[in-house]
Amino acid sequence: MPPDDSLANAKTSPASAARADGAARGGARRRGFIVEDEAAIRKVYYAALGACDLDLGGFSSAQELLDGWRPDHPDIIFLDIALDRSDAIDVIRALATRKYRGAVQIVSGRDRALQDQVRRVGEQHGLTMLPPLEKPFRAAQLQALVQNYFAQTRGGEADAAAPAAAADDFGLAVTLDEVLENGWLQFYYQPKIDLQRKCIVGAEVLARCRHPDRGIIPPGSFLPDADEESVRKLSRLALTAALESWANFAQAGFPLKLAINVSVNDLMKLPIHSLVRELRPNDAHWPGLILEVTEDQAVRDIALTQEIATQLSIYDIVLALDDFGSGYSHLARLKELPFAEVKLDRNLVADCGEDRQNASLCETAIELAHHFGATVVAEGIEKRSELQALTAMGCDIGQGFLFAPPMPQDRLILLLKELAQKFAVA
Repeated sequence: MPPDDSLANAKTSPASAARADGAARGGARRRGFIVEDEAAIRKVYYAALGACDLDLGGFSSAQELLDGWRPDHPDIIFLDIALDRSDAIDVIRALATRKYRGAVQIVSGRDRALQDQVRRVGEQHGLTMLPPLEKPFRAAQLQALVQNYFAQTRGGEADAAAPAAAADDFGLAVTLDEVLENGWLQFYYQPKIDLQRKCIVGAEVLARCRHPDRGIIPPGSFLPDADEESVRKLSRLALTAALESWANFAQAGFPLKLAINVSVNDLMKLPIHSLVRELRPNDAHWPGLILEVTEDQAVRDIALTQEIATQLSIYDIVLALDDFGSGYSHLARLKELPFAEVKLDRNLVADCGEDRQNASLCETAIELAHHFGATVVAEGIEKRSELQALTAMGCDIGQGFLFAPPMPQDRLILLLKELAQKFAVA
């Protein structure tokens, strides 16, 4: 599969996405806020978004936004970085205190490094931050972004080049316990791409909440405050889903290697080997599973991690070191960690095509991981320049919205079938 827009081309049209979305909401209109201090540019927004069936409100500063805030807050906010007597950080802090659960779209003419820094601040405050959009923008860009985003959040056929989010009621959180007790849990699958062979080789299994009224809610809205027991239940369900869903992919002709996120505590307390013995596909082509553990957890007790990895390898399960480089204090200890796969933290991947420091860190991590026999996965790839740089560095696998967002299992199988007619799928 060549690094072009092939995955994006498999999506439904904006018109059909809008029809599906309207049906899902029973005709209710979406709301969008524009936080931009130049009146002329706000008019450009209004003109561009007129075809998207959005109720729009415009504000020139953080204070104006707060003064105009209502409990039925907007589904999406378009935010400039520099505002009248305020800035995007002021807005982000205010949104976080109001437990805003919609999406924030940075739109700015400032340099990309600053845009990404602002985006990271928003993510640190628990907000759903979409990939920044450069000014000047085209109307078609804005329209496609909105249509794709809403199709993804409502589980429509189109999948956005941005994470899912839900327009939550003011101040109302969804807990993991509620998700599990009400049967709202659904697992999405994000493709993993072999960057050297240009083919899909696996997928990561990701939890989502399908709320009956608020649509698809991302894990950032229900996982941060979850207790250890509930998280363990979720991990068990994810493991079961990965073992059982593999047969559906294999039957469709795509025996992908699936990966799930777990904690070191889950590895110790869940009967993983028993579940695998019970649910493992009776198929000689089953490639095993990948369990992703974060770097900070793995280094707390390397001896224990090694012991767990050894036992799991008996059942064709390998460990992946997730968020590698997030602290970057453990590079020298990589040889002590028993991981078959290393996932580069998204903050390293971001702008590695232009940012010399990030590029240097990525290259160092890739070389070191290869030296110890590990496969390297770059997560969060959003720009073609990042893809080109990582491929040139010899990175093995890529994952991110440049290729495809997380999507339901049946949608991924359909996408794989469409791509198989043009490109190799391994």
